[in-house]
Amino acid sequence: MSKYWSPLTASLVPYVPGDQPKDKSYIKLNTNENPYPPSSKVLTAIAEAANSDLRLYPDPTCDTLVQEAARYYGLSPKQTFVGNGSDEILAFAFAAFFDPAKPVLFADITYSFYKVYAQMYSLRPKLIPLDEDFNIPLHQFEGDHGGIIIPNPNAPTAKLLPLSDIVTLLERNQERVVIIDEAYIDFGGESAVKLIDQYPNLLVVQTLSKSRSLAGLRVGFAFGSEELIQGLDRIKNSFNSYTMDRLALPGAVAALQDEEHFQAITEKVIRTRDRVTDQLLELGFKVTDSKANFVFITHQTLAAKEMFLLLREKGVLVRYFASPRIDNYLRVSIGTDEEMDVFIAALKEVICELTK
Repeated sequence: MSKYWSPLTASLVPYVPGDQPKDKSYIKLNTNENPYPPSSKVLTAIAEAANSDLRLYPDPTCDTLVQEAARYYGLSPKQTFVGNGSDEILAFAFAAFFDPAKPVLFADITYSFYKVYAQMYSLRPKLIPLDEDFNIPLHQFEGDHGGIIIPNPNAPTAKLLPLSDIVTLLERNQERVVIIDEAYIDFGGESAVKLIDQYPNLLVVQTLSKSRSLAGLRVGFAFGSEELIQGLDRIKNSFNSYTMDRLALPGAVAALQDEEHFQAITEKVIRTRDRVTDQLLELGFKVTDSKANFVFITHQTLAAKEMFLLLREKGVLVRYFASPRIDNYLRVSIGTDEEMDVFIAALKEVICELTK
């Protein structure tokens, strides 16, 4: 610990991203990146924007992208917010909407960044335990609290709440903001964006990182009532007015305009996910019902950590969480068909080595 750190800095337990080793070539199935390249229209738009105008600040209100995102989702620009990845937007939302005097509700098994944000903003998290099958117990997300956040599909479990359950959640918590984090919604779920006009307490957060293959561009969206969007703007403009750069803005617009590419790559990921799920079941794994671009798996007789380490030795990276209740699970991102064939082959070798 540095003597120059503030007490807050010293107390933080930062989010730990997936490994990015550089010691050799790996098949990376540990960070939920899309295995397919972004739209060629995105690359063209970025190339055209890489000119002498980079000496100028970008548009602080991101008007062109806001209007395009609003058009795409059938909303008003006043119901639309854009930011430097959904993680930044989530950080703004924790500051903008959650009451420090009351507990903030999220699941005990969920996106681990939520605990970091809560600590950053001196919020009191109340962790709601998922049931034995990793389902979210909706009846526990109510009462006197300071706000709710739920990823849908959940991470790392990949399980989806149907839209009817989101409605139930909103109906029971009308006095507090409910954030639905939809980073993976395009891989088999139904977005809650369509509920925004009915529920002024709903904020939906999305990203272009996963289904649009733009993790490296850092573009996220939030959709909600005009009141909620104004709250996000107040936080953003108290932190950094220029959150989106001159290359990301046109790239994101082009991504939203290429619907054909978006549909093609999400359908590929879904087909591969379903095929790999069947193979994993045949190998004796339990696989949660995934509606994301990853699967969450466990084996009754084989230790997840041992499989994780052996797969790494064979050049395949998956994600292992040394956390209560899920320390015998692996999260496996869906790669190309060829990459997943290598994964299954390596996994079969691992099973043989562990069952000798």
